[in-house]
Amino acid sequence: MVLSVDMDETGVSAASAPGKVILLGEHAVVFGRPAIALAIDLRLRCSIRRSEELTLNGQPMDERAGPYISTVLREHCRGIPVAVNIASELPSGSGLGSSAAVTVAALGAISASRGNIDPEEVARRAFDVESVVQGRASPIDTSIASHGGGIFISSQREENLLWEISRDTRQWFIHDCAVPEMTLVIGFTGNKAPTGPLVAKVRRYADRSGFAREIIDEIGQLTLDGLGRMRTGDIEGLGRLMSKDHNLLTILGVSTPALQKLVDAAMPYSYGAKLTGAGGGGSMIALTDRPEKVAEAIKGRGGMPFIVRTGVEGVRTEE
Repeated sequence: MVLSVDMDETGVSAASAPGKVILLGEHAVVFGRPAIALAIDLRLRCSIRRSEELTLNGQPMDERAGPYISTVLREHCRGIPVAVNIASELPSGSGLGSSAAVTVAALGAISASRGNIDPEEVARRAFDVESVVQGRASPIDTSIASHGGGIFISSQREENLLWEISRDTRQWFIHDCAVPEMTLVIGFTGNKAPTGPLVAKVRRYADRSGFAREIIDEIGQLTLDGLGRMRTGDIEGLGRLMSKDHNLLTILGVSTPALQKLVDAAMPYSYGAKLTGAGGGGSMIALTDRPEKVAEAIKGRGGMPFIVRTGVEGVRTEE
């Protein structure tokens, strides 16, 4: 997939991709256990046009500042100089999938320059990019940013299969997941936490501890239970599983006092609450029918609240 050399100097190709929350299963998914992710209505837009030099938001491209976009351009633009502009509603390092969104949106813009966007192709190429940048990654963030809606990712083929992705000895089956009507409130701690080091931290723990491996297995089973709750619309039961998942992730060492403070603030008004994403900072989510009250509580404890819609459209062309 190469940026069209026929694009004229004024031609602009643009696409956007949604952020995400991991409802259940983060970290365990790296070990082949199941996870559930939902697209949210905070989006990132990327536009690309031919240029005399390689720039990002009007400045010379710095690979250290933009490793994901730099890798996309290196792999898929074949040295063609382009000007890239990014506008995001997603706080970076928040655990809301900003790196996947920028990767998917950039690949979507390149695809759009050639006429159409294939979400599966974008998801596969975006996972390759994240693997290069992060090392050991899972395809969950890039798949949900590409597909949108909700996805259930598993090591086994189930109903509603979207696509299958393999890497070394690992294999993932990505399935469409129906999202029941529900309200989520995100609480961002303001503390940025890169995914790669946290994934490596859990890997080291699991390599030396049978107890950690049991926790990972338990998160996997809990996620399967959560899928069943979603299918039956049992929001209260789903919330309890979210809180249990948070406790297990805390045992794995990826929660922080700032995250716990926001989880504790949200719980009196929620069915359940947990960290979302890699942890180490970033964000938490609360499942609630009192979103304004939860947002107020999160703000009162120093967090940045977002009341979000779930199940939104994936990568798409933009004007």
